[in-house]
Amino acid sequence: MSTRIIAACDGAAKGNPGPAGWAWVIADAEGRPERWEAGPLGRATNNVGELTALQRLLEALAPGTAVEVRMDSQYAMKAVTQWLPAWKRNGWKTAAGKPVANRELVESIDVLLAERDVEFRYVPAHRTDGDHLNAIADQAASDAAVSQQAAGTALGSGEPPVPDPGRAVPARGPSAAPAKKAAAARGRSGGGRVKAKFPGSCPCGKPYASGETITKVGARWGHLACAGAGAPAAD
Repeated sequence: MSTRIIAACDGAAKGNPGPAGWAWVIADAEGRPERWEAGPLGRATNNVGELTALQRLLEALAPGTAVEVRMDSQYAMKAVTQWLPAWKRNGWKTAAGKPVANRELVESIDVLLAERDVEFRYVPAHRTDGDHLNAIADQAASDAAVSQQAAGTALGSGEPPVPDPGRAVPARGPSAAPAKKAAAARGRSGGGRVKAKFPGSCPCGKPYASGETITKVGARWGHLACAGAGAPAAD
């Protein structure tokens, strides 16, 4: 019996519609990011980014692959698992009689799903305690939307580092601004040490491991030694 691999995908649009991108990440048997890819979409909506991310992920998986796909887009998941059969019966019209949006993407995904054993899992977006693979896909899609450049291990250009999902998580709650200022102050003073929940990369360019003690280094998290040396803040 085949082993079900774990993957995540996400889309982003800066303005919705606006500069958009997509991304996917596939984990190894231990759940660690193994390969990933991200790409630009020019000007598009967030929904187009989400569907494109799923389409590109499925294309990257061989037919017959058993996979759990983690997504934070209920629209994309419901479009291809709940609404699709009715759309096809109704001649690609919605319940309101309107043409189905993004039909070409949905049709392409429908064909790809028929050739793969896919289970979908919804994961909440932008959570510090959320799914790590989804956070990586979110950051990669956001980077692609901003830069409008393709990236990833799938490009065959060596092993580009996995995007740092810490940059994708916004502060939440009414006290977010004071908390961010306090965190920045702790980072400048070398305080605010925590145990890393996930592996990541320091502004010095070298990685840190899950469980390693880290602190704020400029605007990001990194090695204690780099904080003491005054490593430069990330762009």
